[in-house]
Amino acid sequence: MLESALWGLIQGLTEFLPISSSGHLVLVPALFGRDGPDLATSAVLHVGTLVAVLIYFRAELAEVLRFTPTGKRLLAYMVVGTIPAGAAGLALRDPLDRLNENPTLVAIAMICAGIVFILTQWLPTGHRTSGETRMRDAWVMGLGQALALIPGVSRSGMTISAGMAERFERREAASLAFLLGIPAIAGAGLINFVDLAAESGAGLGAELLVGMVVAGVVGYAAIAALLGLIRRTGLAPFGWYCVGFGTLALLVV
Repeated sequence: MLESALWGLIQGLTEFLPISSSGHLVLVPALFGRDGPDLATSAVLHVGTLVAVLIYFRAELAEVLRFTPTGKRLLAYMVVGTIPAGAAGLALRDPLDRLNENPTLVAIAMICAGIVFILTQWLPTGHRTSGETRMRDAWVMGLGQALALIPGVSRSGMTISAGMAERFERREAASLAFLLGIPAIAGAGLINFVDLAAESGAGLGAELLVGMVVAGVVGYAAIAALLGLIRRTGLAPFGWYCVGFGTLALLVV
């Protein structure tokens, strides 16, 4: 029960803060000489974080469901922006899964991503809002999300960086990154559930519900915290964290 809650805490924090959930779920167990979460746990943790982002952005998603002009623009952005990561994920699933088994490469990827986040502090200040999205923005941020398929590279961090490069205001870039992450999080959870269903004897225990709830509650809080912080701090502090944590993992693992 306690272990499921711990995985939920890590997933909830790192899914939305730009510090890489995949990297932490590989490196934290490796630092302590333990195995990471199993397939069932990974599946329900993704459900928890998916519920968190759906609740937080319920107003924007209601616009999409009502098919208002704003909703149609957001829907087009989310669909087009999901294509790069979806295509890359299907084509490279096996090599990416093998990377998850190599903590050294995951740590190096986290360090490289952290350097990118640090460099964003020198980008020109953006003033665009989410109501000004274009198809180019969807492709650019979608490519950033595709790069985050590499374990250790933060999905939110890469998509926010891409949005800032497209001159979106920091908080607006973060909101767009989280909205773009909805199909990705849902897809990752669905793939895990399909794989789980294919495993004989695999079942869901009550302890997994604890992990899912913790991931959801902590994930919601992480979204709110980042949206409140990023306008003042940018991504650089998270970049330094990624560099530091990745370096620690290289030295210890």
